[in-house]
Amino acid sequence: MKRNWIIIALLFLALPMMAQNRHSQVIDKVVAVVGKNIILQSDIENQYIQYRLQGMTEGTGKEVRARILEDLLLQKLMLNQAEMDSITVTDEQVDAELNRRIQRIVSRFGSQEKLEAQFGKTMSEIKDEVRQATKDEMLQEQVQSKIMGNVVVTPQEVKDFFNSIPKDSLPTIQPNYEIVQIVKRPPVSIDEKLQVKDRLYQIRKRILEGESSFATMAVLYSEDKGSARQGGELGLTGKGVWAQEFENVAFNLRDGEISDVVETEFGFHIIQLIERKGETVNCRHILLTAKVPVEALEKAQNQLDSVAQLIRNGDMTFEDACKKFSDDDSKNNGGYIANAATSGNWLSLQEMNDLGEYYPEYKNLAFVISRLEVGELSDPVPMTTNENNDAFRLVMVKRKTEAHQANLKDDYNLIQNWALGQKRQEAIGKWVSNKAAKAFIRLDEAYKNYDFYYDWNFQ
Repeated sequence: MKRNWIIIALLFLALPMMAQNRHSQVIDKVVAVVGKNIILQSDIENQYIQYRLQGMTEGTGKEVRARILEDLLLQKLMLNQAEMDSITVTDEQVDAELNRRIQRIVSRFGSQEKLEAQFGKTMSEIKDEVRQATKDEMLQEQVQSKIMGNVVVTPQEVKDFFNSIPKDSLPTIQPNYEIVQIVKRPPVSIDEKLQVKDRLYQIRKRILEGESSFATMAVLYSEDKGSARQGGELGLTGKGVWAQEFENVAFNLRDGEISDVVETEFGFHIIQLIERKGETVNCRHILLTAKVPVEALEKAQNQLDSVAQLIRNGDMTFEDACKKFSDDDSKNNGGYIANAATSGNWLSLQEMNDLGEYYPEYKNLAFVISRLEVGELSDPVPMTTNENNDAFRLVMVKRKTEAHQANLKDDYNLIQNWALGQKRQEAIGKWVSNKAAKAFIRLDEAYKNYDFYYDWNFQ
């Protein structure tokens, strides 16, 4: 059961359809019972529909449903084990994790407002829909980590695993790229920042003088449109979710107190504390941003044009130009664009597209890279930073691997991960056989002819 925040994103996307199915479904039934946990037929069908809607075509309907059901059985068995082992997670931990995940999904949609529009639900309703699923997954992860925590593979096991794969079944590895960049982030003028701060101070003054409430002013003026619809309210949130400057102020306010203007990477805020609950706080905020002028963007583009000419003429190496001209932290690592999924430097075109769904800096990167040869420098291309600011950059393909059949020499790390995955799968299989023999597991007769991977010892 391999899960990550991208899977949670798919769960979020499935909510509207799932809710509609629940309301329209007349007949449902219990398919399986694992301890105190049940699996409904609708649980399987909802996931099956999502599988097909995502364009997945592998497997017959029965085969796909069998995989979905087995995954649900495994989840419920882990929840059952968590209860037996007295594993717990606090409400504060769940809220903090839920908020982290929601922030990632919000970044994909661009704003909380767009996310709410997609679901047809308020943020609080979305949180209520997925809170229990988030808590369950956190419990499952703790059980899973106990099962697989000590599972490792040796170099000999990697070699044996590779040799066990029939030669005609070795997969084709798609091209991967090492990419370097030089980024120009046009600064916002001091005058523009001062004007924004002054606007916020005027708004704060009107609230303090009783002319209007904080919530009303948030609806009227905040550029965080998602929270603005809720009067600027952000919901109970733990530390580690907001920008550090924001948290430093929010967690030190008294109930009802309104902060001075706070600057973060996202803009300028004023914050009001609604309530404090344990290690979480619920705040309202009003956000105003200082915009980068068109003239500054044009200047950045022209600067990169000149830098590109220096590199192409041989007057400066890319590495030296990156150190001297780039405004991005990547300049400290030679300008390499890191793979956010693996923390390495190699990226496939598919990974660029997938990451672009969640991180703005990868958006449209595959389109640019697919048209470059190794060592070729792009013209200045527009980009959006992960802070949602406009910028320009030059990119170059440093190295590229061609499409090839998997081999130990070029793909050792990848094959090592495959071998580790298989060994972890075997560890889970042994765990299931052991725990299923002791737990109460009942399966509807209609599903007992499904082809399951693990030995479930159904009663």
